[in-house]
Amino acid sequence: MSTTKKRLTAVVVGLGMAGTLAACGSSDGGQGSGDSKTVTLVSHDSWAVSKEVIAAFEKQSGYKVDVLKDGDAGQAVNKAILTKDNPQGDVFFGVDNTLLSRALDNGLFQSYEPKGSDTIKAEYRVDGDRHRVTPIDTGDICVNYDKKYFADHDLEPPKSFDDLVKPQYKNLLVTENASASSPGLGFLLGTAAAYGDKGWEGYWKKLKANGVKVVDGWEQAYNEEFSGSGSGKKAKGDRPLVVSYASSPPAEVLYTKPKPTTAPTGVAEGTCFRQVEYAGLLDNARNSKGGKALLDFLIGKRFQEDMPLNMFVYPVTEGAQVPADFVKYGPQAKDPETMDPAKIADHRDQWVKSWTSLVLK
Repeated sequence: MSTTKKRLTAVVVGLGMAGTLAACGSSDGGQGSGDSKTVTLVSHDSWAVSKEVIAAFEKQSGYKVDVLKDGDAGQAVNKAILTKDNPQGDVFFGVDNTLLSRALDNGLFQSYEPKGSDTIKAEYRVDGDRHRVTPIDTGDICVNYDKKYFADHDLEPPKSFDDLVKPQYKNLLVTENASASSPGLGFLLGTAAAYGDKGWEGYWKKLKANGVKVVDGWEQAYNEEFSGSGSGKKAKGDRPLVVSYASSPPAEVLYTKPKPTTAPTGVAEGTCFRQVEYAGLLDNARNSKGGKALLDFLIGKRFQEDMPLNMFVYPVTEGAQVPADFVKYGPQAKDPETMDPAKIADHRDQWVKSWTSLVLK
């Protein structure tokens, strides 16, 4: 789960990144020619993959993969739209359901149905027969809490959106800017889904009165302000509640040495919003043939099974196995808030405008 988010790049620092940063339009073939032996993937900052997995694709396909990471998911999508006539790469990965309509309405992608698309679970499929985007992963945006803080203060951690506005949680929550950050927007949409078109603004008035802090993006919120993360502890973060992901706790376990027996952070399951991330072949891709091969690979079993312990997200294809530790420490929310992409498209910009006026001013 796109500043995504998504996700835990600072926690998993040291994981090998496959590919090198690519300059704008790094392919050397003509536009749409497919002659280049380099395929460029444009993504948000949380893209990560095992070296051996990307090496397998390069050996199988004959294409070298360059990766251009372009900030938070919201920033990356906006930049891709601005450069769509002369795109930075061939494939864009990391547009999620909160921002999908913006990408589609701006003609960011061309149609392509990857080989193996029939293995994608039905609940994640969108865009009908046009196939402009392909689901790649899913995760839940949720409030995380610092277990030690709540134990030390003999206070039950919050469980729901309603809890967050209670006096005992005053000045404890940090979230991301909904106008710039994918998890921040996801959290806003979660409240809109929970309280409805007429109720979410009243909820945010209460949340603001209860001392919610808003920062630019996930990196700052989780790694600097949140007292429960490894990085947050080092930064002396003082907020024991943060908008992050249901998959954040397993990262705190798996990439801490010595490995703890339990996660130091927990998830308030009544605050979760289901996020789905997509990839697509950029409309003016210079190496469309290589881009199609890469999209085929992204929904293949090897990549799908590699994602959980690298990007801390769940696969979207039938038969992909998820590591036991990931399931143990980062289970998917049982009843997350969801919203139809069409409703997001109709209301997102106005909701963000209203949220900005209400919360930031």
